[in-house]
Amino acid sequence: MAKFKVIVSDPQSGASKVVELEEARASPFIGRKLGETLDGAVVDLPAHKIQLMGGSDKDGVPMRSNVHGGVRRAIVLSGGAGFKSTRKGGRKRKTVRGDIITDEIVQINLKIVERPAGAAPIPKPAPKTEQAAPQA
Repeated sequence: MAKFKVIVSDPQSGASKVVELEEARASPFIGRKLGETLDGAVVDLPAHKIQLMGGSDKDGVPMRSNVHGGVRRAIVLSGGAGFKSTRKGGRKRKTVRGDIITDEIVQINLKIVERPAGAAPIPKPAPKTEQAAPQA
């Protein structure tokens, strides 16, 4: 069955939250397309609206919204998800995955698009401070 690592980003605070979903909790994502809006209760954010932004499979192959279906395809890219050109006008054939979430997807990226009135944004984690080891 499907197991997803879901990253929920909050554009208001700039923070993100990771949620692991398995079995029955992961099933609402199967068959959904990138760009769709869902209820946030699926990822423990009741009364929020979340949007599917992207994802990747077990090999790290990214999803693209302009590739239809849930399969891998090798397409010529000039920019966007899956390819960054090292020179101006560069293009390259790269393998990407389609815009439909299947059970082969491992990571799903979401964005909060609507929150209830008075709801607090996702808090940013405290910065880690490294303490220098005492020298003898």
